[in-house]
Amino acid sequence: MNNETAAPVTVIGLGLMGQALAGAFLKAGHPTTVWNRTASKADQLVAGGALLAPTVDAALKASPLTIICVTDYQAMRELLGPGEVDLDGTMLINLTSGDSAQAREAARWAEQRGARYLDGAIMAVPSGIGTDGAVILHSGPASDFEAHKATLGALGTLTYLGADHGLASLYDVAGLAMMWSILNAWLQGTAMLRTAGVDAATYAQFARKIAADVAEWLPGHAEQIDSGSFPAEVASLETHVRSMEHLIEESEALGVNAELPRLIKAMADRSIAAGHGGEEYAVLIEEFGKPRED
Repeated sequence: MNNETAAPVTVIGLGLMGQALAGAFLKAGHPTTVWNRTASKADQLVAGGALLAPTVDAALKASPLTIICVTDYQAMRELLGPGEVDLDGTMLINLTSGDSAQAREAARWAEQRGARYLDGAIMAVPSGIGTDGAVILHSGPASDFEAHKATLGALGTLTYLGADHGLASLYDVAGLAMMWSILNAWLQGTAMLRTAGVDAATYAQFARKIAADVAEWLPGHAEQIDSGSFPAEVASLETHVRSMEHLIEESEALGVNAELPRLIKAMADRSIAAGHGGEEYAVLIEEFGKPRED
């Protein structure tokens, strides 16, 4: 193992995710310093070779790279904000969940304190950290990412998104939109099929194929969105709406909640009213791209 991959690292915040991050660094051979308000959360890591710092300031000074993973951005600022905490010269990577505005403000705040700063987002559960299946997003100066890429690779599959510090958080919440939309669509179908005695496990196999097939449409729809032209190549929005009506009617006839398909149809109806009925489904980006008018 070369010196770069064995570089020391500090982890601040030892919730389930923070413990997983520190554990992955230890497993990869990195000298790892940890700190947490409740020191006992470090016991297992210390038993595995980690060093427990007595203070936040000591934790920051112990390594050239500090990872922080706490409840939210406010908690980060409360931990690192006191005057006795010296951030000057620190390389700080924040893997705390939040939104893009908070990420950009945190970058300005850290840089004003003399720190270098990368923002990040973890697209994985704690048990996945340290495996290729854990996708870790990073945004901020490319030079800082490249300088610590080898060390960060201990956590999973790295994705660098660009210099805008807000991109990691923005991708994170966009990914959540995908996750919940897929799960909710599956739950809608499952609720309907259960009325006919079809169990969730059986439908899940069918639904996985539908989800995979629909995912193949995304690049083509993306080309239309980026070009701003939406010729109906598969089915017009008006055709989709007729199918939405069938879904709503079937749900209601079965005694199944129809709120979700009604919401989708309401957006499509507005797009048709705006003159887009003959265009491809991706034209709904115009509805998604503007705030709801109450």
